Amino acid sequence: MGGVVGLGLLGILGLIVVIGIAGAAGSGGGGADEDSGASNLSVHNEAKNEARSDSRDSLDGSGAGDAGAGSQAADFQSCVNKNGTATEKAAVRHVTKVTGADKRNNILDAPEVFTDFGGGLTGPHQGEGKLIASAFSSCYESDNGLVTVYDKTGEILANGTF
Repeated sequence: MGGVVGLGLLGILGLIVVIGIAGAAGSGGGGADEDSGASNLSVHNEAKNEARSDSRDSLDGSGAGDAGAGSQAADFQSCVNKNGTATEKAAVRHVTKVTGADKRNNILDAPEVFTDFGGGLTGPHQGEGKLIASAFSSCYESDNGLVTVYDKTGEILANGTF
């Protein structure tokens, strides 16, 4: 029962965050607010470009969190290959990088999984993103964890609790 309440609260929190982001993106005031909006957009674009860069680095093998032996991505893929379903195993082959899976405090754990898929939330690989999030919850435990799966351009593909 407590898990259901927790999931409901996470859903409400997620909705509030989405509404806040949409409101911030949609507010097009004038004057001084315009400058701060441009700076916020700049920060967002820098973060997105950094995620793209990190994703590309992990694809060419030069990133610190790439799927090489002993990395978080390799550990995750190994877990899924041992315990996952055939569809989860196929989806996890597209994981290029995992961050934050080794640091869990059961308060607010937020690991990130990067893939070589494209299209974001509304793209053709959303289902595989959900499979990856589900597989992550089978491999890792947290009292209050939210894993986010990203596509190759740094757009959110899926997320899920674990």
